[in-house]
Amino acid sequence: MADKSSSRGVASKAQDRDTRLKAALKANLARRKAQARARAADTASDETAGNDNDKE
Repeated sequence: MADKSSSRGVASKAQDRDTRLKAALKANLARRKAQARARAADTASDETAGNDNDKE
């Protein structure tokens, strides 16, 4: 009986680790997407501002 409960503990720890890693990956991906969107918006606004300066 003690062997079964210890193997469950190991499986539970592995599952907890997987859950934490999934959450960390999801958060990291969301952060990277937000950064990419911000960079794209910044680049787009710089390009439009640059076009206005060329016309003057």
